[in-house]
Amino acid sequence: MWQELLVAGCLVLVIEGMLPFIAPHKWREMLANMLVLSDSTIRRIGLASMITGVILLYVVN
Repeated sequence: MWQELLVAGCLVLVIEGMLPFIAPHKWREMLANMLVLSDSTIRRIGLASMITGVILLYVVN
């Protein structure tokens, strides 16, 4: 189980690193846009992302 968790963490780092590597200007714009969002909006985005991830894990497995 720990190995799968580490693999998943590594894949997250690879996927998260793709946008700044491929399009640093767009990544910088996205971060600037995030600064103006309220905390509640950011929390909702995070919750939606987690729920989507759980659903996708359920579908894949």
